Amino acid sequence: MEYQNITLSIPKEILKKIKHIAVERNTSISRLLASHLEEIVERDDKYKAAKTRQIHAMDEGYDLLGEGTINWSREELHER
Repeated sequence: MEYQNITLSIPKEILKKIKHIAVERNTSISRLLASHLEEIVERDDKYKAAKTRQIHAMDEGYDLLGEGTINWSREELHER
């Protein structure tokens, strides 16, 4: 994978806290942010794939009656 540097502007207080978090996790701020961004992209890709599968399933439809013939009437179903 090819990488590209970016410039990021965040509040100083957040930067101070994120530096501590990166040190605690034995990583860099860059790697920490890259990991979170990768997770966001992965979730978005999975969502889009699931949405595509659902749309396809709805377009195809389902056989809700199953096989065979209907051998009951509405009245039989609602008998008490």
